[in-house]
Amino acid sequence: MAQSSDDKALWARADRYLVRYGHYFQPVIIDRAQGAFMTTTDGRRILDFASGQMSTILGHSHPEITAVIREQAGELVHLYSQLLSRPVIDLAEKLAELAPGNLERVLLLSTGGESNEAALRMAKTATGRYEVLALSRSWHGVTGGASSATFSSSRQGYGPALPGSFALPAPTPYRPAFMKGDTYDWEAELDYGFELFDRQSTGSPAALILESILSSGGVIVPPKGYLKAAAERARKRGMLVIVDEAQTGLGRTGRMFDCEYDGLVPDFVTLSKTLGAGLALSAVITTPEIEQQCFDQKFHFYTTHASDPLPAAVGLKVIEIILRDRLADRARMAGEKLKAGFESLMQRYEVIGDVRGRGLMMGVELVKDRRTKEPNPELAARIMARCLELGLSTSVVRGGWGIFRIAPPITITDEEIDLGLSIFAEAFKDCV
Repeated sequence: MAQSSDDKALWARADRYLVRYGHYFQPVIIDRAQGAFMTTTDGRRILDFASGQMSTILGHSHPEITAVIREQAGELVHLYSQLLSRPVIDLAEKLAELAPGNLERVLLLSTGGESNEAALRMAKTATGRYEVLALSRSWHGVTGGASSATFSSSRQGYGPALPGSFALPAPTPYRPAFMKGDTYDWEAELDYGFELFDRQSTGSPAALILESILSSGGVIVPPKGYLKAAAERARKRGMLVIVDEAQTGLGRTGRMFDCEYDGLVPDFVTLSKTLGAGLALSAVITTPEIEQQCFDQKFHFYTTHASDPLPAAVGLKVIEIILRDRLADRARMAGEKLKAGFESLMQRYEVIGDVRGRGLMMGVELVKDRRTKEPNPELAARIMARCLELGLSTSVVRGGWGIFRIAPPITITDEEIDLGLSIFAEAFKDCV
C-alpha cells in the first residue's frame, strides 16, 4: 500500500517515539471508526472483523454509548476509590442480577488482566493457599499473577513466574492427545492433568482459572461437559473456580455468560473487553460468602481507577442495549451465517483444516495438509495482510498455529458479514 506524505510523517514519529509492545504494528493508521468500519488517515474504509481488540461488541462509536460518555464526562468522571457513585452501584446490581448462581458481589476495575489478578488474589485470600492451575493454552493477562497463569505465549525473558503456577493440558478436540477408540477421551486427559498437579502440589491448592473458550490459545471450544468436569475435580481439591469471560461474556457467543452452555456456576466470573464496549472497564463477580471471607482477612486490591463512575455508566448502557435489542440471539444467528460461509470456503480450499466457535467468536485454522494437520502460520500471515489490503481487519492468534480469530461486533449486519466473507474469499484466491 502506497503511503501519503502525511502517513509517512506519522510513521516516522511512531517509529521514533513508540514502544513496540507486540511483534509489529499493522501498516495502517486509523483516523476514526463507526459501526463495523474503521477509516484510515488516507480515507480507506476497513471492515473490522476483530471488534478492535475483541472489545467493541456494539461496534465503534455507538451513538447511545457516545451520548453516555458525553453526558457523564460533564458530571462525574473519576473519584477517590473509597468514594462511591450511583453508576457504580447500579452496574454492580445489574451484574448481580445477570450472573449465574449466587454471584452477586462485584468489584469494578479497568482491564481484564486486572480483574483476573484481583480474582486470583481473592481466591488465595479466601482459601489461605497459593497454588493456581490454568490451561496450557490460556491467556489471562500480563501482570504478575495473571501472566503466571498465562501459558499460550509471552512467558520468555521475564524471569520466574509466581510460585505455585501450574498448567493443565488444554482440551484440543481438533488434535486430540487422548483417544478411546475413535473418540477424544478428554476425561482421561483431565484426570492425567490433575494427577500431574497432585504430584507437584505442596498441598496448597487455591484456584483453577479457565476461559470458557480459549481465544488467544486458538479459539478452542472445550467439549460439552469439560468445564463442569474440570471444576468438579478442582473443588474436590479445595480449589475455587474462576471463569474468565473477557471475550465471551455479555452475548458474543449467544448467551450472556458462555459458561452457562456447560451448566457451570463458578466461584468467580471475570468480565472486561465486552463490558466497556471499547472503554477500559472490567469486573470481578463472586459470592457474598467469598467476599465476606476476603473482607475478614483484610483483602486489599486498591487501584486508582477502581469504581470509576464514567466507565460504570457506559457498562450499564452496554448491558441495556444488549438486553433490549436481544443481541445475544442476534450473535447466535449471525454466527450461524458466518460459520456457514467459512464452511463453504473450506469446501473449496484444502488449506482450511477446521472451522469452529460459538456465536460471533470463531476460529478458522489453516493447515499444510488436512491429514497431518500441520499448522500453516505463514499462509495465515499472507492472507491476513491481503485481507487488510482489500479492506478487512482480522486477527491471527500468536503461537505459530495459523488460526484466524473472527470476532466482529454483535451488531454486524448480514450484508457486512457477506462483505467480510467475500474479502476472505478473494484473499484465499490470491494467496493459495
